[in-house]
Amino acid sequence: MNALILQPKGHVYNFSAGPAPLPRAVLEQAKDELLNWNQLHASVMEVSHRGKAFIRLAEESEQDLRDLLVIPENYRVLFLQGGARGQFAAVPLNIKGDKTSADYVNSGHWSQSAIKEGQRYLNARVVADGKASGFTTMPDQREWRLSSDAAYLHYTPNETIGGLAFPFIPDSAGVPLVADMSSTLLSEPLDVSRFGVIYAGAQKNIGCAGVTLVIVRDELLDKSSPFCPAILDYKLQADKGSMYNTPPTFGWYIASLVFKWLKSQGGLKAMAAVNKRKAQKLYGMIDKSGFYQNTINTAWRSKMNVPFTLADTSLESRFLAEAEQAGFLYLKGHRAVGGMRASIYNAIPEQQVYALVNFMGEFERRYG
Repeated sequence: MNALILQPKGHVYNFSAGPAPLPRAVLEQAKDELLNWNQLHASVMEVSHRGKAFIRLAEESEQDLRDLLVIPENYRVLFLQGGARGQFAAVPLNIKGDKTSADYVNSGHWSQSAIKEGQRYLNARVVADGKASGFTTMPDQREWRLSSDAAYLHYTPNETIGGLAFPFIPDSAGVPLVADMSSTLLSEPLDVSRFGVIYAGAQKNIGCAGVTLVIVRDELLDKSSPFCPAILDYKLQADKGSMYNTPPTFGWYIASLVFKWLKSQGGLKAMAAVNKRKAQKLYGMIDKSGFYQNTINTAWRSKMNVPFTLADTSLESRFLAEAEQAGFLYLKGHRAVGGMRASIYNAIPEQQVYALVNFMGEFERRYG
């Protein structure tokens, strides 16, 4: 079979790490409602966020999210801006209280960014570090050097660049657990009650870029620093219904459609099953071949972001060129690590992963 005719003419498969593909049904609905949302003869981008229609959307979207994640009543849900990078600062500014240090886990690129930013506001202590292994695995949690006086324990459950993901929720030894779930939130069921703060940029599994979700336990809302900017203040935003400033209305709207789409797919248990099959199919292709490689310890592999290289690195540019010609887009690895990366978030259909696997097999047959 010729790899260049694996797909119908003009059809493409998008493996972008973020902003990532949205469910087709969500895009179709947004297109249909773009000029006349909610029978208002205006776009959702053109109406007041204080109007009854948008307030109803905000309330319904929060309830849908609560239903999907089974969020306990003693947690507040915020729809903010600034992305995960904004939360790298917002977390210490909001929940440090009178503490002077916090514990951080270093599992790769994004956790390092969180540590660097956190260091501006307190002593960001690295209590577990995967650097020695090249971030292909992490130390056993029994070896972590947790501190009883820490303001919180921060970790990144999934490193989108390196492809390392935690197979468990860490034990935070009684301090609030904080997680950057930008690339995993809504990909599988989650015990929210284990966390003090969960935050996530929307552009992977939640919606389009511009919205940042924060889920915060009530008891942490009164611990903010007096130097915390109002725009980052969790309690202020919670008291104002995430509308202290004008919220990203279109991004919030898209997220609301994604939540309903997830419900229509059977919820997070159903999504977890699909995501597991996709990852198994792709990793299975890599593992059975000496032509492709993934160096992450199998217990720590991401189900969302699958980096891989070719044993003969001189073929990588050819692989990317032929993949793009065949309709497989955005497979180039992050500039920090090189190689290739397939991001297979919720909106990626199983058949798209299977088509990629077929292409990889045909490429190996011709060049291996």
